[in-house]
Amino acid sequence: MSSVQIRDVRKAFGPTAVIQGVSVDIADGEFVVLVGPSGCGKSTLLRMVAGLESITAGEIAIDGRVVNKLEPKERDIAMVFQNYALYPQMTVAQNLGFALELARLDKQTIQTKVAAAAASLGLEPLLGRYPRQLSGGQRQRVAMGRAIVRDPKVFLFDEPLSNLDAKLRVQVRGEIKELQHRLKTTTIYVTHDQVEAMTMGDKIVVMNGGRVEQVGPPLELYDRPANTFVATFLGSPAMNLLQGRVEDKDSPQLSLPDGLATTIGEAGRAFAGRDIIFGIRPEHVRVDQVRGLSCIVSLVEPTGSETHVVARAGQTEIIAVLRERVEIQEGQTISLSLDASQAHFFDANSGSRLQLA
Repeated sequence: MSSVQIRDVRKAFGPTAVIQGVSVDIADGEFVVLVGPSGCGKSTLLRMVAGLESITAGEIAIDGRVVNKLEPKERDIAMVFQNYALYPQMTVAQNLGFALELARLDKQTIQTKVAAAAASLGLEPLLGRYPRQLSGGQRQRVAMGRAIVRDPKVFLFDEPLSNLDAKLRVQVRGEIKELQHRLKTTTIYVTHDQVEAMTMGDKIVVMNGGRVEQVGPPLELYDRPANTFVATFLGSPAMNLLQGRVEDKDSPQLSLPDGLATTIGEAGRAFAGRDIIFGIRPEHVRVDQVRGLSCIVSLVEPTGSETHVVARAGQTEIIAVLRERVEIQEGQTISLSLDASQAHFFDANSGSRLQLA
């Protein structure tokens, strides 16, 4: 078993609190992604698990053993950094085997482990090269291989793909995910990229301001965000948020600023007479010249398979992701309908998700 328990962990630099009571349980073999905007504390939390940062309060346990006061080398973890952290004077083979040499393993064992790691990552042709002779993706694979040879209880990844170009990020992302599924090693992965989080993790921990906003499987967080922060952070383009008052008419409506209104489905009747935030994903917005909300188009972005349309209904901005090809021009007036069956309702003050009766 290689579970990780983070229990009410706090970290302060002087009077500044950067981690404010984080608790997360990570099961043996689970791939957990810490995601959030820059400065939310995710990398600091990862470094505390690694032992590179001290803990102000709380406990971190690996495999049931509290590791708060253990040195990094005593925690049986392996960390892959954003900048690869390879030794430039060593070949790929030497980089892969260096930690094993420090552990005083015999030469034959080191060669066997290095060969196995190189084979699993397609590094055999590169074993005699130096880091300066490798591409960014190859360097990242060497950094991963150096972690693999140690056979640790936990892998820690700190934004490992941020230095790669877009195409290479997709490739290496798949390699990391496939590798983790094959090795079944408990993994904690830090990123600010919500696409990485959604596609890689068994479980996502969304962080903001040193706190955990929500924890759960990717699609659960996408379909039922706990608050407006999670709703807008996960998903690209972000969820539309329309603020207004619910009017209980023949069909419940949301009264928007400027006297505009849009139907929000029967579920909205539960919030009649109340100010709320109505959330709708861009893929659930459609052009509907008969029943839609009148909007003026401010931006059209064709991506090939989709067209992203940004429009304004008075002061309210609405983004639509249209799968079909459309002839829409900037400045044009169109009508957009919101699929009420896919609606999300949030409290206007706290931003927390409102539960339907």
